[in-house]
Amino acid sequence: MSTLSVYNYITIASMILMTILILAQTRGASLGAGLGGAGEINTERRGTDKTIYQLTIILAIIFAGSLILGVVIPNK
Repeated sequence: MSTLSVYNYITIASMILMTILILAQTRGASLGAGLGGAGEINTERRGTDKTIYQLTIILAIIFAGSLILGVVIPNK
């Protein structure tokens, strides 16, 4: 298995996990809340919401890093 294919697997896995975590973050109740229909403001993340948020950031960094490494490392 080449190095490039390892980066491809890391990129795909991080993309799928990041998508799942983003969908798991329920901040607004509906589309209307996302468009300004709700008047509530959530200012602090706590508990599992904070953990999911932090994992999403970590996976985004891994995803971006694997894309950059996939471009920088020449194909073999």
